[in-house]
Amino acid sequence: MMFRILIVLLCCCFFSRQAQGQQKHVKEINHLIEQSYPQLVTIYQELHANPELSLQEANTSKLLVAELGKLGIQVTENVGGFGIVGVLANGDGPTVMIRTDMDALPILEETGLPFASTKVVKDPSGKETPVMHACGHDFHMTTWLGLAKIFMQMKSKWKGTLVFVGQPAEEIGAGARAMIADGLFTKFPKPDYALAIHVNPNLKAGTVGYCPGFALSNVDNVAIVVRGKGGHGASPHTGIDPIVIASKIVLSLQTIVSRELSPVNSPSVITVGAIHGGTLGNIIPNEVEMKLTVRSFGKENRQFLLDRIKNTARGIAIASNVKEADLPIVKVNEQYTPSVYNNPALTNLLSQQLEKVLGAENIIHLTPEMVGEDFSNYTALEPTLPTLIYSVGTSNERATADGKVMNYPVHNGKFQPVLDPSLKTAILSMAYSVFVLLDNKN
Repeated sequence: MMFRILIVLLCCCFFSRQAQGQQKHVKEINHLIEQSYPQLVTIYQELHANPELSLQEANTSKLLVAELGKLGIQVTENVGGFGIVGVLANGDGPTVMIRTDMDALPILEETGLPFASTKVVKDPSGKETPVMHACGHDFHMTTWLGLAKIFMQMKSKWKGTLVFVGQPAEEIGAGARAMIADGLFTKFPKPDYALAIHVNPNLKAGTVGYCPGFALSNVDNVAIVVRGKGGHGASPHTGIDPIVIASKIVLSLQTIVSRELSPVNSPSVITVGAIHGGTLGNIIPNEVEMKLTVRSFGKENRQFLLDRIKNTARGIAIASNVKEADLPIVKVNEQYTPSVYNNPALTNLLSQQLEKVLGAENIIHLTPEMVGEDFSNYTALEPTLPTLIYSVGTSNERATADGKVMNYPVHNGKFQPVLDPSLKTAILSMAYSVFVLLDNKN
């Protein structure tokens, strides 16, 4: 009995000391955030005013390299394109990877901010397009730089290795794959954990949100070319109308999700977003092209949907007397974005620890969403790596004169995160999380 009491007392003593140490970290982290905040806001505004499209992030990466260089962090450029890797080695201990995305979107900014983007560039097709950081990657990069500065300033308080990854081309789902293919996990210290954040305008500023397990969906782009036999619109019986066949396919695709999959265990989406075919009302075309987005969770569910899409298109065409040689062509983009899987143990550990720092009321449990994020590729291509991407609330709860709250979604020309306290919350939550992992010897 006395032995058990002694063990309990020793455990209490250990966790009490650990908690006290972590609280000291919090005070110092907050102090350092306040010190560097004006400089970080300036960096944020510069990044926001100078966005670059996917695969064009040359100046953005140079800015990040320069800022890491000022801190004395060893940086390697041009990893998988414009990707950068900064390594901060500080003795024996866990290796933690912190990733930020860098690219912006072809969207016209409408925020009216004094540092709003006025950039117009040529996209890959040569067409001129406005560019905006409408998905918060400028916010992510600023958080990332703030984190790097804190861990340089607190170098005497931790042991281990931090790998700062600046990733290009997240918006087109190509950056993570490219960096891994270029040796991210072989040329640099292999991480024990990988972390990232994403802005969330559906959460109020000062909060963070977590979703253990599947959090964001597989994203597949599918094209279906429906072929028929063209002819005169006044004599449809002499041809095979691909527009009618395509219409039947569109309707039948909707029943795959609603009638063949569990809405609880296998949530999925099949959306036909574009149909192109024909030139005039009195001409039956030879073919119609449809473009789809397909969202799902997990490998098995994804493959089931893709197989059923192919079989549905084929079956309807056969029933419409289309010859074998002219059956629909179904093209699935091989460079799909796999679903984000947040390691449950890692997610629960960090969310519980952050309750002590931010308060339980500011830790939000999120449900899976049907959007994609190529952070998933770090786990998909390195399955043993525990990863976590969590949300940082950025909504502005201050009402306008008519009582309405300005809360625009990402990928919108009016999206703007409220920086204070969102940016401070992002840096504090990530810094504290990294300290927890560096202290985790298991």
